[in-house]
Amino acid sequence: MPDQYYHFYNRGNNRQPVFFERENYLYFLRGLKKYLTEQVDIIAYCLMPTHYHILAKVKDQADQTSEVSETSEVLKQKVSKQVSHSMRKLGISYTKAINKRFDRVGSLFQGQFQGKLVQQTKHLLNLCVYIHVNPVKDGLVTAPESWEFSNYLEWMNLREGTLVNHEFISEHFHTRQAYQALVMEFIHTRYLPDEVRKYFHDLEG
Repeated sequence: MPDQYYHFYNRGNNRQPVFFERENYLYFLRGLKKYLTEQVDIIAYCLMPTHYHILAKVKDQADQTSEVSETSEVLKQKVSKQVSHSMRKLGISYTKAINKRFDRVGSLFQGQFQGKLVQQTKHLLNLCVYIHVNPVKDGLVTAPESWEFSNYLEWMNLREGTLVNHEFISEHFHTRQAYQALVMEFIHTRYLPDEVRKYFHDLEG
């Protein structure tokens, strides 16, 4: 099955916060490991006070199906449904925990999570940068390594963690220093190709 990359994201109802204290971020990350990592490799993530971004690559699950005669398209659809189901479980689990913690009721997120299949390499690579630069773009920190709740620190080998795919970094950016240079260039110029800029503009709409 060809590589499948998905960009998952969601924001708080009425753009309100979904993470209120440090433990909330950590709880969500534990849920990400619990519900998603059997099915996907986490490439890049960033949890922000009002929203989150997760870029994930679906693992090769051809050996996990007994229907060896299935076409690649049928298998792709089946795997996509499995991953979507896991994302829904993560959202439900996190919402229940937050409602209990803060004695609140009702929805936390703005509807169901969004999941986009990333089909173009230029979108995929720019998406990594966009996700890691989010805290700087929103004025929360002045450097991406200062934000605890993304895996940019793992990308830069500044922290050990399991929610990262080091092979992806080597394959697509060759060195960590090369990726860091791209991140810093975007911070300073905010330049993106027009078609990529439209993709991210639609995300923030």
